[in-house]
Amino acid sequence: MVKVLFVCLGNICRSPTADGVFSKLLADQGLAEHIAVDSCGTSDWHIGKAPDQRTQATARKRGYDLSVLRARTVHMTDFEQFDHILAMDENNLRDLLDMAPLHQHGKIRLFLGYAPASGITAVPDPFYDGDDGFEHVLDLVEEACDGLLEVIKENA
Repeated sequence: MVKVLFVCLGNICRSPTADGVFSKLLADQGLAEHIAVDSCGTSDWHIGKAPDQRTQATARKRGYDLSVLRARTVHMTDFEQFDHILAMDENNLRDLLDMAPLHQHGKIRLFLGYAPASGITAVPDPFYDGDDGFEHVLDLVEEACDGLLEVIKENA
């Protein structure tokens, strides 16, 4: 089984969006039994909380249900358990690399590396933006999830 972990700062906007989008993509393609998905944050500000209401509302409009997700922080065991650890931006990437054992650095990368056509490297944090920010995040996440799945399939 391939295991994928999406990581942002608080685990209430970007990483749960990626978790929900990728989980639905896997379910739709009959791959949910072969690829495990989770999300977490590098901070402990929102532990146990559901994704931001704006995040959930935006996702719901496109058919993604994020209501069962709850924020958690990255754990040292995540570096051993997951095959792909995908940071939403450079700050979270740096934090993950600082935390991870050196021999695990190869599995940690920026999520938007799977969406090169987007022309950007970081999923912007929509927390302080209006509704358009959440829509933009969802657009980027959908594109990167498609790219990620193609890479996983190619390497299977």
